[in-house]
Amino acid sequence: MERPHIPLDELRAQVAACRQCPLCDGRTQTVFGVGDPNARVLIVGEAPGKNEDAQGEPFVGAAGKYLNELLAIAGLTRDEVFIANVLKCRPPSNRDPRPEEIQACTPFLREQTRTIDPEFIVTLGNFATKFILKTDVGITRLHGTLQRAGRFKVFPIFHPAAALYDGSKREALENDFTTLGELLRG
Repeated sequence: MERPHIPLDELRAQVAACRQCPLCDGRTQTVFGVGDPNARVLIVGEAPGKNEDAQGEPFVGAAGKYLNELLAIAGLTRDEVFIANVLKCRPPSNRDPRPEEIQACTPFLREQTRTIDPEFIVTLGNFATKFILKTDVGITRLHGTLQRAGRFKVFPIFHPAAALYDGSKREALENDFTTLGELLRG
């Protein structure tokens, strides 16, 4: 028998109380995720950065503003999607997440996904894509192609921050969000 879904508010409280890995010592607050609890689209990034840690919300700052523009290309607003990260606490100096941190945090994202039950999971960047798809194939090869993970349609896209550092990725990002919009209208 399948376990009952954990309500997001209850899950948020579990995340806030989490002390499973050393990242809890350096956080200002946890970054649970925001958006529509019944969203068709779950957007998954890697981990909170400095601004996210300060505000307690994913994708704020320059990358977040750009993400809002990209969502509009797909015909979506932030209120219509749910945005979360693999990690709920900021790694120091925005370093890559460590395996034990991922292991400690994974159950939270898994439960968020079960409870929200999205049709599409959009993975932003290499880390989230490799994690969700359990693959070693990088984002450069996978972006913009529809994949599957269990019953979920997974659509990998470059991380918005990548386009802020490398303007050549802007066109790919915008094209991929156009494609996402077409998939949603399907």
